[in-house]
Amino acid sequence: MYGRLTSLLVKLVLQIRLLPTPAQATALEATLRACNEAAAWVAEVAFETRTFRNFTLRKHTYAEVKERWELGAQAAQHGPVNGPCHPGPRGGWTRTQHHRQ
Repeated sequence: MYGRLTSLLVKLVLQIRLLPTPAQATALEATLRACNEAAAWVAEVAFETRTFRNFTLRKHTYAEVKERWELGAQAAQHGPVNGPCHPGPRGGWTRTQHHRQ
């Protein structure tokens, strides 16, 4: 191995539990519901326009998602095109996984 550069990829996965105040929990739940509604709408647009590429789909939907659901820029750009979340098995929220075939 002398003279070779080897790389090591380490992936660290952490499971954390949020402990929000009641007001924060209400705001978080409202935001997740808005993201889910936006994701469902974006999926409809993707199907109707046959647009499935991430960047192209954002061009069609970003402005309306941001305005209609009053989401911030990051949530409007990344949340809906990544798919909806749903209540997890232990009371948290889990993102629906999409697998390429």
